[in-house]
Amino acid sequence: MAFIACNAGSSFNLLNREAFKVSPKNHIQGRLKNNLSLEDFRTWNTFSLSSFRTKGPFLSSSLSSFRRVLRAPTCSNADPGQSILTTNNNGDANSSERKLVVLVIGGGGREHALCYALKRSPSCGEVFCAPGNAGIAHSGDATCISDLNILDNVAVISCCHTRGVELVVVGPEAPLVAGLVDDLTKAGIPTFGPSAAAAALEGSKDFTKKLCDKYGIPTAKYKTFADPLEAKEYVKEQGTPIVVKADGLAAGKGVIVAMNIQEAFDAIDSMLVANTFGSAGSRVIIEEYLEGEEASFFALVDGETALPLESAQDHKRVGDGDTGPNTGGMGAYSPAPVLTSELQSLVMESIIHPTVKGMAAEGCKFVGVLYAGIMIEKKSGLPKLIEYNVRFGDPECQIELVVDVEVRFQPLPHYGVLLQQNHVLMMLLESDLAQVLLAACRGELGGVSLSWSPGSAMVIVMASNGYPGSYEKGTIIKNLEEAELIGPMVKIFHAGTALDPKGNFIANGGRVLGITAKGKDLAEAREKAYKASEVIDWPEGFFRRDIGWRALSHIYTKTS
Repeated sequence: MAFIACNAGSSFNLLNREAFKVSPKNHIQGRLKNNLSLEDFRTWNTFSLSSFRTKGPFLSSSLSSFRRVLRAPTCSNADPGQSILTTNNNGDANSSERKLVVLVIGGGGREHALCYALKRSPSCGEVFCAPGNAGIAHSGDATCISDLNILDNVAVISCCHTRGVELVVVGPEAPLVAGLVDDLTKAGIPTFGPSAAAAALEGSKDFTKKLCDKYGIPTAKYKTFADPLEAKEYVKEQGTPIVVKADGLAAGKGVIVAMNIQEAFDAIDSMLVANTFGSAGSRVIIEEYLEGEEASFFALVDGETALPLESAQDHKRVGDGDTGPNTGGMGAYSPAPVLTSELQSLVMESIIHPTVKGMAAEGCKFVGVLYAGIMIEKKSGLPKLIEYNVRFGDPECQIELVVDVEVRFQPLPHYGVLLQQNHVLMMLLESDLAQVLLAACRGELGGVSLSWSPGSAMVIVMASNGYPGSYEKGTIIKNLEEAELIGPMVKIFHAGTALDPKGNFIANGGRVLGITAKGKDLAEAREKAYKASEVIDWPEGFFRRDIGWRALSHIYTKTS
């Protein structure tokens, strides 16, 4: 069976339309068709493909390298029994092997998910992660550069030049606000993420609120204060419940929903008097309490064009039943039933597009991912903006990026025709992630359409006992590999792990693991995620046991 690369301009022919078949020995046989689906192909967490046989070279591959281009010497005339793939316009077969070298900045669960997805992008070759973590390095999803200071922009640029990096993806907010994207862009290195000026959408809630006022973006009524006495007077005028927010970055902990006057006063004193959040709390936003249901909405932006991603919904409170203090997120699922297609269109029309246009008008075009916290207000049923983040969410990223196995052939700009393999574990997004992010950097999202896998995904966060307060580090975590092997489409992303001298995984943070699963629907995804969570042996850790309850109640209400 021949997979022959042949110069045919910038398009390709597939003369033979037979589907692949999977033999009992896990050999893939057959010829190509336009859009192949291996319907009976099911895999556990690891899977070896013994070989691909061609009339030319004999190509040996594993699942992780299955996405490579299959090619043989070019030809001018094809045998009708052969399948033809194009190379580039000049017929140079070697150029079809060119792959992007990508650097992911960060070291949490979000970055692990990005590395995992990029590693499986057909146009992506080597993936580096700085600083990364033990789980990322152990999994082989990226080569970790643990000694690179990601807040030293000069060092990051030097690293990119040394390693031939062609695309940088910035995960956490701190390097964005510190201007890493600005400096990388000046150095000629394509970087996915906003400039320091545009990152103010997350770096300053006051900035975002003023933008909403100016461009008519629906949001909660608010006032900004630097004086604690004035802030308290405003609280007394407005009454409770009311929301007190630190203006700057506070690691997801700078929002207090005060149910009474004393709680509001305590929050104000904590930020403006006790200086709990440092300069991030030097101003506070006192905001109207919105009653309704919260959801997350993501859009990729290239400065002018915005493409919506799948919706998601997370659980911020630490305890079951949405009780206890806010956290960085204890679990999430996608898509979010509360965000109907009609509401998603309304979010794009009334919130995302005005934001993108407003930022451009203000002279700081936004490039990156807009992560909008949306409240579907109970009294009106309409969406209002709560706040913006300017990067992929964590833990939402782990579920935005989970799929069925699908093999497709697709022409990719500048890289010839590549065999696309979408892994069972990673990505509701079926498009080539590396190419999509590169298109955003180039201002070319207008020519991109995204395709999504059916089904649902869920992630359950395992955290150290005591989180979000004080917690113990160095506790041993066991049975991680066993947990991933409970069934197909289960993946554990590492957010805060390290290795001890004996090679054991140990907890090295508050939120430590993200147990992610994909299913045909939310109920199946939830069952798999919880089953895997129960296998993990970590007495010093905990997780919520009710992730997804809102979505399931929506589904059951609609079907009853």
